[in-house]
Amino acid sequence: MRAALTLLAALSAAGTGASVTASPLGPPKPPKVGASDINPFAGKKLFANPKWAAKLDDTYKSFVQKNDKANAAVVRKVQKTGSFVWVTSRSGLSEIDDAIRSARDEQRRTGQKQIVGLVLYNLPDRDCSAGESAGELSSRNDGLRIYKEQFVKPYAQKLAAAKDLQFAVVLEPDSLGNAVTNMGVEFCAQAVPTYREGIAFAIKSLQLENVALYVDAAHGGWLGWADNLPLAAKEFATVLSIANTGNTSSGKNATIRGFSTNVSNYNPYITSNSTHPRDPYTEWSPSYDESHYASSLSPYLTELGLPAHFIVDQGRVALPGARAEWGEWCNVEPAGFGHTPTADQKVLQNENVDAIVWVKPGGESDGECGLAGAPKAGAWFGGYVEMLVKNADASVKA
Repeated sequence: MRAALTLLAALSAAGTGASVTASPLGPPKPPKVGASDINPFAGKKLFANPKWAAKLDDTYKSFVQKNDKANAAVVRKVQKTGSFVWVTSRSGLSEIDDAIRSARDEQRRTGQKQIVGLVLYNLPDRDCSAGESAGELSSRNDGLRIYKEQFVKPYAQKLAAAKDLQFAVVLEPDSLGNAVTNMGVEFCAQAVPTYREGIAFAIKSLQLENVALYVDAAHGGWLGWADNLPLAAKEFATVLSIANTGNTSSGKNATIRGFSTNVSNYNPYITSNSTHPRDPYTEWSPSYDESHYASSLSPYLTELGLPAHFIVDQGRVALPGARAEWGEWCNVEPAGFGHTPTADQKVLQNENVDAIVWVKPGGESDGECGLAGAPKAGAWFGGYVEMLVKNADASVKA
């Protein structure tokens, strides 16, 4: 999956000069389409996927064999950490059933309310600008109808039948980022109308009280440049407008909770001189970390009547100096597990952010790129996950 801006977009945005603040937008405000202001993550534990935890058993054994007890202990903590479950194909819909069963068991066992993180990721012509995560559907082969009828509808039905659980759903990582910056790529230009209609359909289909929807907003190094911020907000508003063309089954406007950022990327949540200094390539961006991206994008969203709530993926974070430019997105080295999932504002320090989460399961390859010998996207990358453990954030090791 591609999680970086095009070089053209980066250069044009970088040329705007120093950091700027958001200015009022011209068009009148449409009716607000945001959902309740109640943070769905508050008071809940992000569901820890036992299937992902099982994959880490070999990582644990590897550290034990090296007599590295400290990192073996970190693996055990990581295995208990909440992460999102990716649903990326029609056959993969069974992942939802497995997650529901496991979350119910955990909720009964501990008495702690669970929030199940899911990713909905199967648009036709997916990953139009990179192709490392090209999916099973093509718009040329009736892909949009199949997506709606055989993927989104059963997806929604499964969540509707699990009213005892709360869900947070990330919708189609990277897709609308491509709509903002990569229309010069022919395949993307052809795919974007399908992206818009498909995501709008998913939004309408998932209007459920136990579901919080987060439309993916790429990351600060992609859409966070001063020139791209208003374009991103306009694109999101376009999709919500499509979702509200005609009434939903309830006769009410379709709503979303907010937006997800940094999914499958490596940007830090917050930078500071003492803990994680800014990399040089962020110099001219108002969105030099993901917290600042949320703050930079929020005024543009609010002006268009969109909800300015965010979840930020910190499943993996690049160490300072790991990248020469933001465009490096594939199996970045060195990197480590980021801050553990939390909705605590003492940690977040940003009222626009609902939670730090782990969306990308650490250990799954980004694709056959970035590092020699890297396996295909989604395949297990044993040596890489050992690096993530060794470089894990202090909150993981605590």
